[in-house]
Amino acid sequence: MTSVDLPSPEYRQTAIPSREEVKFYQVGSFAVGNRLVDGQYQSVQSGPNRFNSLTSGHRACQGCGEALGARYALDAAMAATDNHVVAINATGCLEVFSTPYPETSWNLPWMHSLFGNTAAVATGAAAGLKAMGKSDVRVVAQGGDGGTVDIGFGPLSGMFERNDDVLYICYDNEAYMNTGVQRSGATPPTARTSTTQPVGPEPGNTWGQGKDLPRIAMAHEIPYVATATVADLRDLEYKVTKAMGMHGARYIHIFVPCPLGWGTASGVTVKVARLATQTGLFPVYEAEYGEITSVSKIRRPAPVEDYLRLQRRFAHLFKKGADPEVIRRIQEMADRNIRSYDLIDDESLDEFVKYEGDES
Repeated sequence: MTSVDLPSPEYRQTAIPSREEVKFYQVGSFAVGNRLVDGQYQSVQSGPNRFNSLTSGHRACQGCGEALGARYALDAAMAATDNHVVAINATGCLEVFSTPYPETSWNLPWMHSLFGNTAAVATGAAAGLKAMGKSDVRVVAQGGDGGTVDIGFGPLSGMFERNDDVLYICYDNEAYMNTGVQRSGATPPTARTSTTQPVGPEPGNTWGQGKDLPRIAMAHEIPYVATATVADLRDLEYKVTKAMGMHGARYIHIFVPCPLGWGTASGVTVKVARLATQTGLFPVYEAEYGEITSVSKIRRPAPVEDYLRLQRRFAHLFKKGADPEVIRRIQEMADRNIRSYDLIDDESLDEFVKYEGDES
């Protein structure tokens, strides 16, 4: 490992609650550094001595949300444990673009597992470290939605049931991007993939399929479950730091847009992720032992069209002759999330209604 100066334990203890105390972002801002704020509130990524767990030289696409999410998450985990982290990585985009033989872009102990057994391998690594008396070395497992929601679902559920001391991170780009953009159990309704073409009376992915894995994780009543996006660095780091301060099975589901598979411009990855939360399509929250403990409120609600129009995988919804009922159903999904997770307070709702009136 590379020797670097990391934040002191005192800094980390102070940093965790600051997510609620300081607002770093304005809507439409591209700022990520936070270098001008007081030291105790700075993000891990803004520090010149951040670990760079996933360093330069990898082969991810321009604007890859998964590369951002992995770097943010692993750097936060390293900072929270004084560099004592072992990463177990499922087969998939993250593994392929970061470790083209004989090269690697990882700066920490890293192990490649099969597509479907990442949670099992991580469980074995945690048990082995415990047997060796290395209780200070923590295990982080990571995989895409294909290796998590589908292929690795059984071992992951077993890890949750046994309450193994592993943090599992899913980088959700909503399809099997590495093998040709095939549908996964996380692909949203109507989305175009190579296996859900925009043809027929109900084009794109079928309604009523897939899994809400954060809720399934909550049903196991494990110590910690959270969702996050690459659009809110501070929130993501806060949740990884909190998870690394706990023991037992923990799960973080990170929303990571994919320019290649979604058909978005490489420069709007963060914008797309932000719109996913501001529309209500991707609720951001925390849960402990099966109960939601906090939600990230929507600051400025947006209609789902703002999110869908940026992505070619939904282009068929806006073509001449497209059924407007489909977009209405997607809006209903977002509205249901807003109600279920209480994502909008009255003040924000009033501002949105006024904004909509001004636009008209």
